Amino acid sequence: MPREKGRKVVASNRKARHDYAILDTYEAGMALTGTEVKSLRAGRASLVDAFAQERNGEIYLYGMHIPEYTQGTWTNHEPRRTRKLLLKRLEIDRLIGKTREAGLTLVPLQVYFSDGWAKVEIGLAKGKKSYDKRQDIAKRDADREIARATGRRRKGMDD
Repeated sequence: MPREKGRKVVASNRKARHDYAILDTYEAGMALTGTEVKSLRAGRASLVDAFAQERNGEIYLYGMHIPEYTQGTWTNHEPRRTRKLLLKRLEIDRLIGKTREAGLTLVPLQVYFSDGWAKVEIGLAKGKKSYDKRQDIAKRDADREIARATGRRRKGMDD
């Protein structure tokens, strides 16, 4: 069977982009069991309470929910188990340094298949304050209003 090409998104964490200012993103592989991969291929995963953290010089993903595979037997996996992220040593050292010194956190943004391999996109993020969120919402509304007005003017509906 030929390996699939391209990128197939399984789950995305839209709330992370709302709650955090994403400074940089990294693509990491995940150490998964067979039933986890089958469950992901079926499009079942949740990143709602997930976060990444350093432990013993490695980066691990906590709180990501991959439901049990329906056709799985006693070999099925634990839905919220801790999963090791596969990154290059240089990237791991850089991430550990940034999270320790600057008070940044690692947030998973997306889980997807890239050329048949399960990947997670993690973002180096800084938490937003509530007034930052309000400013973002106000800016988005203003941009939407400007686009609406220019669209009307282009169509000749405005005076």
